[in-house]
Amino acid sequence: MLKCRTVWKKLAPLARASSTLCRQNVRRAGLNNGKMPSCVPAGHMSTGPAGGGRENQMYFLLVGVTCVGGGVYAYRTIKGDHQRYQDRIDEISSRPHKQATEEPAIPIQSEPPAVAEPEPQAALSPEEPSPPAPDVEILAPIETTEPPPADEPMVEASAEEAAEPSAAPVVEEEPSPPSEPSPAELTEPPPAPVAESEPTAAAAESLAAEPTEPQPEESAEEPVVEAPPEEAAEPSAAPVVEEEPSPPSESSPAEFTEPPPAPVAESEPTAAAESLAAEPTEPQPEVVAESGDSLPASLQFPSHTPYLLIGGGTASFAAARSIRARDPGAKVLIVTDEPVPPYMRPPLSKELWFSDDPSVTETLRFKQWNGKERSIYFQPPSFYISAEELDGAENGGVAVLTSKTVVHMDVRGNKIKLDDNTEISYDKCLIATGGVPRSLQVIERAGEEVMKRTTLFRKVEDFKSLDKVSRNIKSITIIGGGFLGSELACALGRRSTECDLEVIQMFPEKGNMGKVLPEYLSNWTTEKVKKEGVKVISEALVKSVVCKDEKLEIQLKDGRLVKTDHIVAAVGLEPNVDLAKSAGLEVDSDFGGFRVNAELQARSNIWVAGDAACFYDIRLGRRRVEHHDHAVVSGRLAGENMTGANKPYWHQSMFWSDLGPDVGYEAIGIVDSSLPTVGVFAKATSKDTPKAATEKSGTGIRSESETEDTAVSPVASPTPAPPAVLQKDEYGKGVIFYLRDKVVVGIILWNVFNRMPVARKIIKDGEQHVDLNEVAKLFNIHDD
Repeated sequence: MLKCRTVWKKLAPLARASSTLCRQNVRRAGLNNGKMPSCVPAGHMSTGPAGGGRENQMYFLLVGVTCVGGGVYAYRTIKGDHQRYQDRIDEISSRPHKQATEEPAIPIQSEPPAVAEPEPQAALSPEEPSPPAPDVEILAPIETTEPPPADEPMVEASAEEAAEPSAAPVVEEEPSPPSEPSPAELTEPPPAPVAESEPTAAAAESLAAEPTEPQPEESAEEPVVEAPPEEAAEPSAAPVVEEEPSPPSESSPAEFTEPPPAPVAESEPTAAAESLAAEPTEPQPEVVAESGDSLPASLQFPSHTPYLLIGGGTASFAAARSIRARDPGAKVLIVTDEPVPPYMRPPLSKELWFSDDPSVTETLRFKQWNGKERSIYFQPPSFYISAEELDGAENGGVAVLTSKTVVHMDVRGNKIKLDDNTEISYDKCLIATGGVPRSLQVIERAGEEVMKRTTLFRKVEDFKSLDKVSRNIKSITIIGGGFLGSELACALGRRSTECDLEVIQMFPEKGNMGKVLPEYLSNWTTEKVKKEGVKVISEALVKSVVCKDEKLEIQLKDGRLVKTDHIVAAVGLEPNVDLAKSAGLEVDSDFGGFRVNAELQARSNIWVAGDAACFYDIRLGRRRVEHHDHAVVSGRLAGENMTGANKPYWHQSMFWSDLGPDVGYEAIGIVDSSLPTVGVFAKATSKDTPKAATEKSGTGIRSESETEDTAVSPVASPTPAPPAVLQKDEYGKGVIFYLRDKVVVGIILWNVFNRMPVARKIIKDGEQHVDLNEVAKLFNIHDD
């Protein structure tokens, strides 16, 4: 094509010039004769075409040559393409024959080195350092012909040392391939080096089993096979050479684990063989690590778990039990920032304070009102499996990582990061982080000395600390008039008579439980608390706190001054939503907590339960509840939904509070003192007390949804509880209905026990009742 283009560039100007001259001659002839050129008589030439002239001859000559050249080029091009096509077809058809002839030669040279000699020569010549050197020498041709060039420097160095001494060991190894005693010999010598590194022996044996089979076939085909065995005998010297520096026990394992990859890479060029060779070499370091006395810190717990529960409270434990009930082989990992496994929180402010055991802070066991004893822990340590065993547990189990805090959550990557930068991935996750106790800003601004003398009551450590403090001081002040504050006030009030302790309780409401109980019942409760030995200061707003003369001075906004030795802040709970930012989860602006749907789901594989969940109640609307029974119910529901149940939150959880063994109440639904209420009361008897109720029901913690009953154990000689007190007023026992739009949305059973199913049905029906006195009869409050 290039030649034609060059010729055309030279001939084109001549063709254009000749055609131009022809046109000019015709025009001139017409002008000279004064008539049309057609009238001019044609001239005839003996040696050229008609109309002769040298220019015309040149024009037709060039055109003819061009046409002939184009035809020749087209013919050669077509013929050449056809020939190249035939050559390509012939080459493709001949490939299988070439591969068949080339393939046998490769394994003959490659397989023997990996198989036979790495171990035998190590055993045959451990004392002679000279034979190994020549053996390594012949690795050079193998490596030069084989793909892996990485080992060439080692081979060349060995090749320079000697080439002939290898013939002696080759003669001994030639008879071994046809028979199988050679593998036996391979397996026998390793015990000597195995004492230093077992992984290499296992790897060598596994490699030797496969390559020994093709050796006899290849040796029978060609005499060339004799050369490969010699070469195979020499590569075995590679590990032998490394054994010279191996006398130190510490370096030997590293040296034994390194050599196997070299012969494997040299001996098996095919992809399949390389993959098989890679397998024994990879696990070697793992085996060495496992053989140690202790695992590294990064291997103390699994890097992946199907079910991850963040938080070690009641909700997490209920979810774990629910998951295991629906999926018996499930592997559940609980991560908690506390140093102990999941436990119950209600006894921390109730029963533990009434124990006569001086070592209760160590045993954490208490006697319930029914006289039975149990631990605050849901299950003993034997119930759980260790975190490092969870991944390999055939039947699954529940493991707990204690003293670990989740600091970051990657929702898209399905993994979390702990405070030690360890990452754990998961399939499904439950967030049950609970809450942290609120503090007063005036206390936080007061300084470090005031903070040291302040307890934010929430965990086991807080109970132990407060128990110790209360025995060594003269005065203690509880700020808060809710559930926790009133329970602690009554508990410490009982102790005040024993250890000469002044107990003070202050709150901004008019009476105890002022945000929950109607005003008349709140005032009655306040009088009950005072009878327990507590000094109650109502309508008290703290202005400042200072430490002066080894005392804490609490200045109130109305001018009153209270001096005390220690402060207990019980002013509510703040939901722990620290993971919301990193996880991109929504936090409810009205109630706080993670915003979830009716199935307690925040994302497709993330659920939230317990105090941290702001859920949608299909009966009462969006809510957030901070009670033990709700933690049980929501945790159990979340666990069921994590295993595919897809159930909405419909079960109304209850909560209860006891002001000692004589007065207690249970509640369900929305109980808010700002709502209109209707109360129906009757006189109480000795049977209408928390103690009598638990004795009758046989349960310690009054929760219909309890999952801890398996840990209850009867006591042969329980200590008697304080005697029941007969109520001398009209508020002995009764039912309080909370109304919204004339519909009952909440119920409190005052000293009425074991009637919660009736209350739950009334709220579930959502009907308007004309006469609530008739509804109160359903609770049998007038029965003796």
